[in-house]
Amino acid sequence: MTIKLPATVLNFDSGQNKFYENFADYWNHFRTMNSKNGKKYPYKECDENGKEISFAQKEEALGKLLLKEVAAKSGVEIGSMSPEQMATHPLVSWAVGNIASQMIDAVLPQTIIDSTSVFCETKVVGWGETGIFDVRFRDLFPVTRVGKLGMRHSEMHKGFDNQRTINPVNHAVTVGVSLFRVLSGQENLSTFTVRALQSIETEMSKDIYTAFAGAFTGLSTDATTGLQVTGFTSEDLILLGQKVESFSGGARATVVGTKAALSQVLPDDANYRYDLSSEYVKLGYVRTLAGFDTLELPQVADWTNPFATVINNSSLWIIAPGTDKIVKNVIGGSTISFVNPEKDSAMLLANATFQKMWTAGVCSSSIGGLITLS
Repeated sequence: MTIKLPATVLNFDSGQNKFYENFADYWNHFRTMNSKNGKKYPYKECDENGKEISFAQKEEALGKLLLKEVAAKSGVEIGSMSPEQMATHPLVSWAVGNIASQMIDAVLPQTIIDSTSVFCETKVVGWGETGIFDVRFRDLFPVTRVGKLGMRHSEMHKGFDNQRTINPVNHAVTVGVSLFRVLSGQENLSTFTVRALQSIETEMSKDIYTAFAGAFTGLSTDATTGLQVTGFTSEDLILLGQKVESFSGGARATVVGTKAALSQVLPDDANYRYDLSSEYVKLGYVRTLAGFDTLELPQVADWTNPFATVINNSSLWIIAPGTDKIVKNVIGGSTISFVNPEKDSAMLLANATFQKMWTAGVCSSSIGGLITLS
């Protein structure tokens, strides 16, 4: 199995032990085990000899590979001095911080794409660069009736694409890490990095979902031309789906929402039956509603408000995933890390600050509908 790494990670990689490829494999194994919908991501299940590899074995192996990577990047030979001496070496702390940054960059873009690609286009640009998106015109050319002799009485029309820009904004997260315990093998940097990665991923996902939901707030509720209704009926769903498909060049419409939202809508057929093997019993919702496929959005935790969640459980969105994505997310440059010395803390903890640039915004030629469940 070959894992594709970003160019910035490959340029930083010492090339001695495939450390970042192993971390990407470890991360895919981790999120497969913790997948909310049972999704499986590609990871190695067996070693070169065909022997099964457990997650714990991968975690232990990464800890050893980390020490080799630290030695390669810092120039300080592991074992040439005690762990406490190494922990206070400026090159060692620099290496640990930047290695952790590259571990995040190795998997973050693909992780965001995997979870939000149905309605969000993610673009990675260089440090200080701007994300530029072409927004294609949606309207068709007017067709004019002409005389029976073929005389031309219509004007020439041409559609023009627009460009929109999104500038990434810097974000920071600061966490404590004991370099002494990491370098002595008592703590694993992979576990620490995964927590920082999840923090950044959650905040970025929150921004993407917030932009997505905000794009639908101003939709008209007109009974004929509107794209927003309150209360679910199969008739409303069909009408909204027809509008979305008609004005999306015939692209198939899909109903998206959280599991809690999807579970509230069922087919109108009074003869519909649910047995133990049915989709509704297995998933908590049906795969098809009024001829439209349904897609579950994984819920996101709102860490600023304990035990609250981000995505509205009373909303169903009707979109055409095959068209221009409604949300654009721009990730800017590599992750930057700063590590403060242990002497600044009585507990000998180093404060590692990770800075990552991104911005999510709405710029699209696509349309969508919204059903607010009553």
